[in-house]
Amino acid sequence: MTTSGLLRHLVLFTFHPSSNDKAINEVVRSFMDLKGLVPSLIDMEWGPNISPENHHQGFTHCFLLSFESLAGLEAYQHHPAHRAFQEVLRPHMDRVFVVDWGGR
Repeated sequence: MTTSGLLRHLVLFTFHPSSNDKAINEVVRSFMDLKGLVPSLIDMEWGPNISPENHHQGFTHCFLLSFESLAGLEAYQHHPAHRAFQEVLRPHMDRVFVVDWGGR
């Protein structure tokens, strides 16, 4: 459990080589816009992977979302704004890795 009791939702993406910086920036903007659109999404941050360890396996973009509970995460997953974001993401995403923890 996290010390704050929040549920954390970590999402990492790899993008298709054919997706240019403009398209990837649009994906990031669209994803970050969810914070103002999904009531159960408490906080959100992102950044590019800058690790010098070279263990990233191609995952270049990292997002950390916070929810009060698993129910909040589930509401987010079914929210129309999240589904619309998935449509923006779909043509550009190669792979995704997700980990959830805390919230108990």
